[in-house]
Amino acid sequence: MSETLRSDVLISGGGLVGQALALALAHHGLTSQIVDPADPVATIAPGFDGRASAIASATWQMFEVLGIAGRLSGKGCPIRAIRVSDGGPKENGGGGELDFVTRDDDPALGTMVENRQLRLALAAALADAPLVRLHMPAKVAARTTDAHGAALTLDDGTVLAAPLLIVAEGRRSPTRDAAGFSIANWSYRHHAMIGAVAHEKPHDRVAHEIFFPSGPFALLPLVDDEAGRHRSAFVWTVAEKDGPAFAKLGDRGFTAELEKRAGGLLGAMELVAPRMTYPLSFHHSARIVGERIVLVGDAAHGIHPIAGQGLNLGLRDVAALAEVLVEGARLGLDLGDAALLARYQRWRGLDNLMVSLATDGLTRLFGIPGRPAAAVRRAGLGAVQRLPALKRFFMDEARGEAGDLPRLLAGAEI
Repeated sequence: MSETLRSDVLISGGGLVGQALALALAHHGLTSQIVDPADPVATIAPGFDGRASAIASATWQMFEVLGIAGRLSGKGCPIRAIRVSDGGPKENGGGGELDFVTRDDDPALGTMVENRQLRLALAAALADAPLVRLHMPAKVAARTTDAHGAALTLDDGTVLAAPLLIVAEGRRSPTRDAAGFSIANWSYRHHAMIGAVAHEKPHDRVAHEIFFPSGPFALLPLVDDEAGRHRSAFVWTVAEKDGPAFAKLGDRGFTAELEKRAGGLLGAMELVAPRMTYPLSFHHSARIVGERIVLVGDAAHGIHPIAGQGLNLGLRDVAALAEVLVEGARLGLDLGDAALLARYQRWRGLDNLMVSLATDGLTRLFGIPGRPAAAVRRAGLGAVQRLPALKRFFMDEARGEAGDLPRLLAGAEI
């Protein structure tokens, strides 16, 4: 007879969002079981993932509450300024500029951290969290959700049961699709190339976002390496037809193209992390709750990396859902109760939609070629540059401090 393991929630997906949610729940006394087919040892190997993420200051406050920030000490680079420019041809009106600079007593606009360091910090925190049980690597043979609860049957026959199933499987979520969630999606017909470089000039904790007609190009400051070399992450968007050609370039040829695109901002460069290329697309689920099932992170929404908000959006889901479930548990409610989950839908549904549409609109605006579009962009950048109140609004958005914040994002316990 198969063994049944019970917990307060089940989490399908053991990436950054799924693990952060398990840790937030454990921090407040709720048990969870994480299931993921990935080998956790492989996911923290140096060559697994060359990406880095901009952690908004509100999200960093949640990391401090959960004990993750301390484990990242010295691993993150605060972003003290963001410089935005339109890199279109000057004859077409390109060259508009906008800068967001923090005051000395203000929090950083964000903190750049390599994803591998985030995984290592979460793994160490979960190792000290007895209320979290990891089933990794493990494959799900069957899933059931009904009026009585949710269950996952693993391929070794083990049955996991809980009142609620949380889906944190990422963009191509099989559980979401099997549950019948309707997804709006489209392709941007662009590829993103990502990685990290060591460079000659210091970045001075400044992030650069340059909008070219072929797509945005970002240089994001990282901490210096052990040898004292200055480093930055890059996110370079190119047309879909050009992606395969860039992917085939050797490191020397690719670096030469990278330096050309950077326009000498950071001097000579050298690749120091695996570079990856992937197609860019948009998807959004208007409904993020079902019968004893909820979506978080990229399972619910996938946006363009133009503003670096993808992971932060998922971690905002984490903070809101954790608050809903912890408060529900204190009231003695069934954690899969439809009325309880409706609160999460109301809280996160609109914010997810607004951020997704704003990011999509920005992507399309800066992708329009020609002099009239460039003039509109230049005027928009100039208007924000001249209006302190509007600039402050955008800086608060970058920090993740706008809207109805969950307690964790305000740096408080639930």
